Amino acid sequence: QVQLVESGGGLVQAGGSLRLACAASGRTFNNYGIGWFRQAPGKEREFAAAISWSGVYSYYADSVKGRFTISRDFAKNTVYLQMNSLKPEDTAVYYCAAGVLPDYYSDYDESDFGSWGQGTQVTVSS
Repeated sequence: QVQLVESGGGLVQAGGSLRLACAASGRTFNNYGIGWFRQAPGKEREFAAAISWSGVYSYYADSVKGRFTISRDFAKNTVYLQMNSLKPEDTAVYYCAAGVLPDYYSDYDESDFGSWGQGTQVTVSS
């Protein structure tokens, strides 16, 4: 399995930006699709964004589309989630996850991912 560590969370005002990073180690990172999920207090964990193993394809939840951008740096074994125009409802613990998935894939679910990071807190104040 691949080991994942998230970073970049913090406190930001509404309308601001943050960039989360998901650093991977262990087995070949390039073979894995990477997803970002988030869990707000009292709510179930939900899908936010994902990027395919090749980096060619990305997919976003409707709630973040147009505001968040996922990318990957193969040289650094890192996937980023650039979050712009943040809203208080984006407040959550953000998790990255890795899974062996087809390159072109859109029906992302938690069950598709076998390795998870510990999460990083994002808090957006109004």
